[in-house]
Amino acid sequence: MNHLSEKGVIITLRVVHFEIYAGDVLRAKKFYEQVFGWKIERSEGSLEYWNITTGNPDEPGIDGGLMKRQGGEPGADTPIGTYICTIDVPNIDEYLRRIQKNGGIVTMEKKPIRGVGWYAYCLDTEKNVFGVMQPDKEAR
Repeated sequence: MNHLSEKGVIITLRVVHFEIYAGDVLRAKKFYEQVFGWKIERSEGSLEYWNITTGNPDEPGIDGGLMKRQGGEPGADTPIGTYICTIDVPNIDEYLRRIQKNGGIVTMEKKPIRGVGWYAYCLDTEKNVFGVMQPDKEAR
């Protein structure tokens, strides 16, 4: 692991925030609230920005933001050109059903990562790619 040292203190650089861009912010808000139970609230300020709380601040994980997409939406055949956020879920089959029920699309069906768990890729209602993963040391 690559570390930086500043004034004799070793610093590990971690992802601390994510953002989701949407053509229809309220539709995306509804999707993530209904599928994952996230709390999404409008931020105070001049920019239309929504703060996303993904869970308890005492547990591992990060929070993010939701805002209006400034350019065109990704196309169906657009290659992945950005980071992909993967969401930890307790039961991947249940969450794949929730995703589809709420307007999302499963783009890569559930697959095992040997000794790690099960993962799949999906599109939200705004055609953003994201992953879901269920930990399972018995996955084969």
